[in-house]
Amino acid sequence: MKQFLARLGVGLLLLQSAFSADFTLWYQQPAADGMNEALPIGNGRMGGLIFGGTERERINVNEDSLWTGDENLSGNDGQMGAYQLLGSIFVNLPGHETNSNYRRDLNLNEATAQVSYESGGVKFAREYFCSHPAGVLVAEFTADQPGAYTGSIELADGHDAQVVADGNRMTVSGALNNGLRYEWQLLALHDGGSLQTNGATLEFTNCNRLTLLVAAGTDYKMDYTAHYRGEDPHARVTGQLDTAARKNFAALKAEHVRDFQALFNRVAVDFGKSSDEQTALPTDRRKIAAAETVDPELEQLLFQYGRYLLISCSRPGGLPANLQGLWNDRNNPAWHSDYHANINIEMNYWPAEVANLPECHVPFFDLMQSQLPAWRKAVAASPEWKTSSGAMTSRGFAIRTSHNIMGGMGWKWDKTANAWYCQHLWEHYAFGGDKEYLRTVAYPIMKETCEFWEDHLKTLPDGRLVVPDGWSPEHGPDEDGVSYNQEIVLDLFDNYIQAGAALGPDVDVVYRQKIAAMRDRLVMPGIGSWGQLLEWMTEKKGADAVAKSPELDTPDDHHRHTSHLFGVYPGNEISIAGTPELAAAAKVSLDARGIFADIDVREWSFAC
Repeated sequence: MKQFLARLGVGLLLLQSAFSADFTLWYQQPAADGMNEALPIGNGRMGGLIFGGTERERINVNEDSLWTGDENLSGNDGQMGAYQLLGSIFVNLPGHETNSNYRRDLNLNEATAQVSYESGGVKFAREYFCSHPAGVLVAEFTADQPGAYTGSIELADGHDAQVVADGNRMTVSGALNNGLRYEWQLLALHDGGSLQTNGATLEFTNCNRLTLLVAAGTDYKMDYTAHYRGEDPHARVTGQLDTAARKNFAALKAEHVRDFQALFNRVAVDFGKSSDEQTALPTDRRKIAAAETVDPELEQLLFQYGRYLLISCSRPGGLPANLQGLWNDRNNPAWHSDYHANINIEMNYWPAEVANLPECHVPFFDLMQSQLPAWRKAVAASPEWKTSSGAMTSRGFAIRTSHNIMGGMGWKWDKTANAWYCQHLWEHYAFGGDKEYLRTVAYPIMKETCEFWEDHLKTLPDGRLVVPDGWSPEHGPDEDGVSYNQEIVLDLFDNYIQAGAALGPDVDVVYRQKIAAMRDRLVMPGIGSWGQLLEWMTEKKGADAVAKSPELDTPDDHHRHTSHLFGVYPGNEISIAGTPELAAAAKVSLDARGIFADIDVREWSFAC
């Protein structure tokens, strides 16, 4: 008993230590390379990128529903649109270009960013956060001497809308080319000194302290029947700012920290101790040094940074994390900063359940439900999606590789993305056990997707079933029975059978039996001539393969996607205990792709 209590005490101390660890990213210079260096803050719907300039601070502001594009049936990327930059706040502080003891940091424990430095014998400090309870971005500028702040505030709208300054409030209202209306406002509060408008800017003189409050919104509504449009955002944005302004900075921060830590503090990890030399390095230099050694506390920091980002960009009531999370500093972002269905949005949400953030998963399901009518219409209108009997599709939906928030999709059908999305619906139930959610949200979509694949699977001469003309993203060629597709449909069928059983023994029992029989006929990946897990149903070798790609399905194939390993992770079809031969073949594939060598292979291979 004494030994048990001693071990328990040590465990509790380790847990307490992990929860109280200093999770801080810090730097000795302002951000120079856009969003790659700026510090991200967010409340799930609204986000900011903190650059930390001394003489000219820049804060990029994002609102998650600011999208161009619309519903489209053709898969035209241009019509699908892109996620947009709302705008930038600039705080001009003349004379601060000469400074010392500069530090810029992001405190993950409290979800706050800070900037500090000395200039002209004055110690200046700034603190930023994006409050979920208040719905506003907050920035406070303080100094250790009175009257130290003199300068100006400018807003630069991402779409050149007019800035109106009135008293201590700046307002920007505009509309995108798809008719989406948006508005953002900044309220400047000052202690001491004076503040006045000068055209479209605010000028402050000899202030002791400045507090900036920012709110933003659009008329987007996550509702297909309303054409994804709702109320004008003006009243909501104005109300959020007015309410927040009735609280002081300390009260807003305390409310924000309580809300954030209710999620963040659920999980602690302890990977061991780093050296004093490692922890003394700023994060950018520490990351470079870690490539040559082991830095346990940096790994711990990165784990919690992932959780921080998911909390900050995906909260109930908002949209799910897109390709860049919530943060965007341009109107032509890479890959539209859209939702990529062939792995990216799924990867964003892998930490949701296992890292105890199930609420952060909900926006993904909400968006999925809101897009279903458009996706059903798109697939029903596409001649590519005739059923195995040759009829036009009448049941279910499919998803192209990319999509927006208004029913629009981009290039190339990712045929089994519908089934992969269903895995997330099931995992949310599997971790949480909410049968009402399973009955009303997850199960209907999972069943609909099974019906879709009942209509579209192709029967081979030997009676086995394959996904026809599939794709191993983003690694050709297209053909029947691609391992990626087969593993995902098997995962869907397995999860659907479990979902029905969880709802009761009599729920769709006949249909469940039918799906179980189809599951048992699905082609599963084979093992190739050099021991690899086959990416396609048949091995790519000989003259035909060489003509298409001299490296295809050979030990020299180092393609960054390892799509055929879905069955290892995030699927459950391949394991050392259950399928040792396939697991060994998967390792051969990983070795050949360069996962354990000095080869630049990315994607989810690292999670395997």
